[in-house]
Order: sequence, then C-alpha cells, then structure tokens
Amino acid sequence: MIGRTLGTYFGRRFLSSVLGIFLGCSGLIMLIDLLELSRRVGERDVDFGTLILLVIYRMPFFTEQLLPFAVLFGAIGTFLTLSRRLELVVARASGISAWQFIAPACLLAVLLGVFSTTVFNPVSADFKDRASRLEAEIFNRQTGLFASTTGGFWMRQQSVDGQAIIQAAATSEGGRVLTGVNVFLFGTDDKLIERIEARRAILESGAWRMENARVLTPAIGLQEYDTYMLATNLTPNQVQDTLQSDTVPFWHLPAAIEAASRLGFGVERYRLQYQSLLARPMLLLAMVLIAASVSLRVFRFGGIGQTILGGVAAGFLLYVSTKLAEDLGEAGIVHPIIAAWFPAVVGALMGVLILLHREDG
Repeated sequence: MIGRTLGTYFGRRFLSSVLGIFLGCSGLIMLIDLLELSRRVGERDVDFGTLILLVIYRMPFFTEQLLPFAVLFGAIGTFLTLSRRLELVVARASGISAWQFIAPACLLAVLLGVFSTTVFNPVSADFKDRASRLEAEIFNRQTGLFASTTGGFWMRQQSVDGQAIIQAAATSEGGRVLTGVNVFLFGTDDKLIERIEARRAILESGAWRMENARVLTPAIGLQEYDTYMLATNLTPNQVQDTLQSDTVPFWHLPAAIEAASRLGFGVERYRLQYQSLLARPMLLLAMVLIAASVSLRVFRFGGIGQTILGGVAAGFLLYVSTKLAEDLGEAGIVHPIIAAWFPAVVGALMGVLILLHREDG
C-alpha cells in the first residue's frame, strides 16, 4: 500500500501541474477574449474597465470547458516528469504498483470533478448570466428596429392575448427583467398578428410591461409606445428556469426540468446538462486513466513524443465523443443518461484495460 507521505507527494505534483495548466490557459483565454470584445465594441462609448469586467464574467464559462484537458495534460506531464526523474522506477522497485501511485491522481480528479459540478458550475452560471446582461447593455444601445431576432434566449407563453414567442438578449433580477426583447404574437388560427420590439420588458402581475416599444401589425402598421402591456401567465422562476440550460446552476436544474416540462418546453437539454454535470467526476477520472495508460513507460526507452501525441489524441477523441453524445442526447435520439455517462465510462474502462495489459500482462 502506498504510504501517506508518498501519496501526498504524488498528489501535490499532479494538482500543481493541473492548476498551472488551467491558470495559464485561462489567462490566455482572457487575453484573446479581451481583444475580441475590443474589436466588437468598435466605436461604441465603452470604457476599458467595463470590458475587463465583462471578460471576468465570461471567463468561468469558457474555463469550465477547459478543465478536462487541464486534467489530461496535467496527468501526462506529472507521470512523464516522475518517470524522467526515475521516481516511478524507485517506487516500482520498492514494491509499489502502478495502480497505487496513480491512485492519488485519480482521487484528486474525482474531487476536482465534484468541486467543478457543485461549486464552480453555479459560479460559472451566475457569471454567465451577468455577462449576458452586461453584453445586452453594451451591444443593444444602438439596436435598430427589429435588428436582433437571432441568438439570445427564447421562450413561449400562452395568455389571453394568444400564444407568443419571446426572444430576449438577456435576463436579470431573477427573470423579472428582459433586455433587447422581440415578441411574435399569434392568434387562435396560428397566424402572426403582431410583432413587438422593446428595449426592456419588466414582468409584473399577469403582464409584461414593455418600455420604448415598437409594435407592427398588418392592419395598422408601425406604432410606437413609451409603455406597452402584454398579458402573460409566466412567473419569474418559470422565465429564469426556461431560458437556457447553461445559465441554470447545477442545484437549480431539477426545478428547471420540472418547470420546462410543465410549460411544454423540451426538457432534454436540461436533463442532459444535469446528467453531464453528474458524470463530470467520471470524465476527469477517465482523463487520468488515459494519461496513465500512455505515459507510465520508462523514460529511457524513448518514444516520448509518440507517447504524448497518443495521450493527446486519446483525450481529444474522448472529448469529441462526449460532445457528439451530448448532441445526440439533446436531439432526443439518445437517452440523456446514456449520452452523458457512456463516453466517460467507456473512456475509463479503456484506460483500465490498457493499464491491466501493460502492468499485469
């Protein structure tokens, strides 16, 4: 059995390697995002401090996708460094098996996955929501008539005014305020009877209060209103929970699934997001096992370049297969549980199989 001191040493080396890669890549992502936002802002009157704040808000969402690769490259770097310095050779000579000295890295990968799901994901979702609101304030100040009808958030409602499809650039105040709003109102015969654009929509008791609204109807034409009321049966929680799965924190996803199902929305993306977050510790564990399967050979045997390339290729294929399975799950072709868990479980089993073959014959 690996001793506590040696296990702590291996674990500390793995964790420092993962954090170094994660923080280094995060800094690079922030720099690239800042340059891209500066280009998008163009001639708008936006101060540099606001751009920095927007980059900070956007950063957790981007880096959340980076974590599996940080674990993969950190594990490969750790095992190769230990092998190059003959520390793994000494550990083997003292009777410690490969399974024992990769155990600290496996345990830390699982703990990182749990932390990412339960703590980092809610922070990422909250910051992404703040980023969406700030982006709406920056990029919708000079929006023209009916200019933004793609992207953002979409929702559907049924009220006394008829069925309406609402598109918004951002939401704030727990779903009570929408920014950059477009509404398509349909009659009982499913024909479009009205189109509304508003800078902002505020949810009141039984109605949306739209500010600076422009209403286009086939019979009357274009009309402008300082305030325009649209009936609704939605509550703030329903609005917040049915906007977008990646802005719903892990702890709120079960309620979002229930709300989306009650309102007639497709719930596959929420179920898939929930299962993917539950499977994240297994995915990170699979990354460590894949890294171990390609990087535990003795350093003096050579072929290190091929080893690194093989590990990167295997991790990339696992990540791509995970995203492909998620797309199939979101489309309803594959059950969300299978789509979320299958790639991670198969990747972990493949890593174990290769290690068994190399270490135990």
